[in-house]
Amino acid sequence: MAEPQLSMEYLEGLAAEARAGLAGVRDQAGAEAYRIKYLGKKGLVRSALKGLGALAADQRRAVGARANELAAELEAAYGAAPWKKGGAAAAASFFDYSLPGAPLPRGGLHPLTLVLRRIRDILGSMGFEMAYGPDVETDYYNYEALNFPKHHPARDMQDTFHVNEEVLLRTHTSPVQIRVMQSRKPPIRCIMPGRCYRNEEVSARSHVMFHQVEGLYVDRHVTFADLKGTLLAFARRFFDAGTQIKIRPSFFPFTEPSVEVDVRCFLCAGKGCSVCKHSGWLEILGAGMVHPNVLRAGGVDPEVYTGFAFGMGIERPAMLLHRIDDIRLFFENDVRFLNQFA
Repeated sequence: MAEPQLSMEYLEGLAAEARAGLAGVRDQAGAEAYRIKYLGKKGLVRSALKGLGALAADQRRAVGARANELAAELEAAYGAAPWKKGGAAAAASFFDYSLPGAPLPRGGLHPLTLVLRRIRDILGSMGFEMAYGPDVETDYYNYEALNFPKHHPARDMQDTFHVNEEVLLRTHTSPVQIRVMQSRKPPIRCIMPGRCYRNEEVSARSHVMFHQVEGLYVDRHVTFADLKGTLLAFARRFFDAGTQIKIRPSFFPFTEPSVEVDVRCFLCAGKGCSVCKHSGWLEILGAGMVHPNVLRAGGVDPEVYTGFAFGMGIERPAMLLHRIDDIRLFFENDVRFLNQFA
């Protein structure tokens, strides 16, 4: 086949033909055929350059420059892969907008968050508001204001992480009681959730970090009967309507009298099982009437106001509800465990 007669007119015609051919490419096979025809070693562009030697010297410079420009232009256009993008018109003709979108991975809430929200919703419906305090506390708020004097043996009940002599990681959420009473006037009805820290051996039943929810109600004429009614109503909504509670005497420096509250085991209906250690009862929280010294530390006159407080861990109810036998699972971020609650 004779080589084409190289000229400006031929190059412009070749350029128009190549652009039209590139616009019609729709797939990988068509793109490869286009590359061989126009840009390959024996393609039309390189074949045209062979005719430069036959031109007069005054034409060779201009035609050669245009031929090189055309080669660069087509290489760039091919490299932009219009056959992949398809252009706006091609996209409109090939894409079906009625197709469902690509599914996104579905997350879920942590089991402790689910239990906390359940507690919040139940007590919130009783008029309790949310309040928060710092995880890093002072000795005054964590102990002294809660009727734990310096060197009192009751402090040994809570093995503490100290930052220094006066600063520590809070061992319970009870310090928020003092902060709330100092910042508000009675009547006060709050729940105070948060993380707590104690230097305990990590095992299936205990951890150095855990979560609590503290409750506080201070007003005129608050009695122990109000505390009992609140806890019974909470237990029956949290577990089931037939739940019974048992109140046992106990000791906490910041309440007087102090009690611990058990619920009838909802897993075995009080008959005895491995979860309740065959007693038929499950301990869920500690409570009591706010000690007058604690009211004074919060700026509340104990001659005018009384109140009750209660505190419960979040991990224990979560373990009971979901029959989880190892507290460490809550903190290990094992996706296989967490996916069960998604």
